[in-house]
Amino acid sequence: MGEIVSEADNITVMDMEASLEHLSRGTVRHVDVLLIVTEPYYRSLETARRTLPLARGLGINHIYAVVNKYRSAEDEKAVTSFCRNNDLEIIAKIPFDENVTKADLEGKSLYDFNSAAPVVTEVEKLAATLRERVPLNNSSASKILTKPNC
Repeated sequence: MGEIVSEADNITVMDMEASLEHLSRGTVRHVDVLLIVTEPYYRSLETARRTLPLARGLGINHIYAVVNKYRSAEDEKAVTSFCRNNDLEIIAKIPFDENVTKADLEGKSLYDFNSAAPVVTEVEKLAATLRERVPLNNSSASKILTKPNC
C-alpha cells in the first residue's frame, strides 16, 4: 500500500475496517490525512480513542474525527465532548440519514439517489474543509475532491 499512497500525484482514499490492525502494522504510515470515523456508541468511541496515539506515533500529521450517524443533539453533544476530552479534532459531523439505506437498496450512489440529502451536503463540506486544510499540489488531483458532474 505504501507504493500507492506515497506517489505525489495521487489521492488515494482507503476505507478501512474499524480496527487498530492497520495502525499497529503500519499499513497507513504513508498517509497525509487520517479521518477517524466514529459513531455515538461506546465501542466506536473507544476505538477512536485508541487510534489517536497509534496514528500520531506513525507521524501522521493531519488526524481528524468524523462524527457519523448521529441521530440527536444528545448524540452529537456526547461525541463532541468525548472528542474534546481526548484531544481529537472534529472535522465533520454527518447525521444519520435514511437516504443512505434507500440508495443502497436501489443500487445507486447516494449522490445519484438524492443529491440534496443532508449526508451529501455534509460530505461536500468535509471535502471543502480538507481542501482548505491540506492543500493539494496537483491541480488534477484537486478535481477528485469536487462533487461529480451529473
